[in-house]
Amino acid sequence: MNKYKIGLTFGILAHVLWGLFPLYWPLLKPATALEIVSHRATWTSVFCIFILAFQKQLRHMFTLMFTKKIFIRLVIASALISVNWLVYIWATNHGHVVEAALGYYINPLFIIAFGVVLLKEELRKLQWVAVGLGAIGVLVLTIDYGRLPWIALTLATSWGSYGLIKKRLNLGALEGLAIETLISFIPYAGFLIYLASQGTGQWGQKPSLTILLTAAGAVTAIPLLLFNGAATRLPYSTLGLLQYITPTLQFSIGVWINHESMPTARWIGFIIIWFALFALATDLVKQTKSPSA
Repeated sequence: MNKYKIGLTFGILAHVLWGLFPLYWPLLKPATALEIVSHRATWTSVFCIFILAFQKQLRHMFTLMFTKKIFIRLVIASALISVNWLVYIWATNHGHVVEAALGYYINPLFIIAFGVVLLKEELRKLQWVAVGLGAIGVLVLTIDYGRLPWIALTLATSWGSYGLIKKRLNLGALEGLAIETLISFIPYAGFLIYLASQGTGQWGQKPSLTILLTAAGAVTAIPLLLFNGAATRLPYSTLGLLQYITPTLQFSIGVWINHESMPTARWIGFIIIWFALFALATDLVKQTKSPSA
């Protein structure tokens, strides 16, 4: 199997696994979203450290962790990913999978907006079309919901901001995740110890639930490792197109498995956003084929 096919396999697997997360987190009930995130961060930290130790990269990771400039940025990244995980898990466990999927659909549009506002980048014509259609789609959905789609906006903002910080740091995916979860390890592990002391924690209550809560670490890290393997083997345009697999699976789970409400106005809002993403994907492919790209 050649380099491209291996990368494509890794990329598809990573996004399929991320897309299936809405089927996993409800299995961890009656644990609350905060308890699930606490286990997710704690066990992810343990899993990453184990892998880094196996690769003999622990010393390098700790050197990076205690570099002041990197540490401060990763503290911010840790806070952003915590918000993202908490809101996403709460949404999937409370019947808002479709709105969560919306967050990851509009995330590429938020990244473009960040590029314009923060990095002073100039938009190409199709990017302007995509951002304009995206804004219209969000407006239609706001009217439909009768409120701002805060779940989607929080997920897109937190994930987009997180991605911007990680891009500037240029760390390895596993090292970055290990440091982020280590930073939050003490508060999250402390919270889990508190729950256990009060007899309200779910870990240890049932063997199956205990296994699933502990496995949250591997469940989090494995798709990231697969994605990292894809990123080193695939062109940027291919990676950009693969990212739509995740919210499409999430949306499908929300609509056809969880049977969440999808009135006509909501379908219209999503269709407008899909057109925006089509414009964005077209622009991505055109730029890749351009000799000056």
